Amino acid sequence: MIRVSGLEKKFGRQTVLNGIELDIAEGGIYAILGPNGSGKTTLIKCILGLTHPNEGEIFIHDKAVRGKWKYRNAINYLPQIANFPENLRVKELFSMIKDIRQSPGRDERLIEIFNLEPYLNKKLSTLSGGTVQKVNLVLTFMFDSPIVILDEPTSGLDPLAMLKLKELIRQERAAGKTLIITTHIMQFVEEVSDRIVYLLEGKIYYSGSVQGLLEKTQQQDLEHAIAHITKQELYA
Repeated sequence: MIRVSGLEKKFGRQTVLNGIELDIAEGGIYAILGPNGSGKTTLIKCILGLTHPNEGEIFIHDKAVRGKWKYRNAINYLPQIANFPENLRVKELFSMIKDIRQSPGRDERLIEIFNLEPYLNKKLSTLSGGTVQKVNLVLTFMFDSPIVILDEPTSGLDPLAMLKLKELIRQERAAGKTLIITTHIMQFVEEVSDRIVYLLEGKIYYSGSVQGLLEKTQQQDLEHAIAHITKQELYA
């Protein structure tokens, strides 16, 4: 579904992505992991067309996306930081986004899932960070798109909301969606991901299953496996 070929991105003299080669098949949950500054968010922004690579191409359904924008209609995106108009009420924001997308959406079910009914008439400026994240999640899953990209989706969520998010992600996978997730919560990755992609200093050092990484590093959990491969590559 998504193919990244020879992708390079520089900011000034700093190379953030260095010759990325990646194939993401249709269906399944892919976790993109790596320390801060490894290139995770830049890779996602290149896929979304929010950042333009210096070299390489990105293909979605075998079509190059450089210089195009309509392909974004096939992608739902949850940004790491949500910046909403603070003077709007929650229900007004949902209505506005549905008007922009010209689609009825499916917000009623999601509002119930994340228990947002008590907040629909409240202004966004009055909400806690965790509640804003729930609003962000409703907007992300509101429309039926085949690709879902989640940048740090667990940020600020309470344990119950985290469980609801995991259930929702599994439902989307069961419906044949392709989900790409970045997160620092390794337990979350182990519980929901089919495959992981590990980035370090702009290069992919591992792409495969969680079990495959555990076997490769001879570690018992993902947190120690990631720490092992990071130490191995940085201090080799």
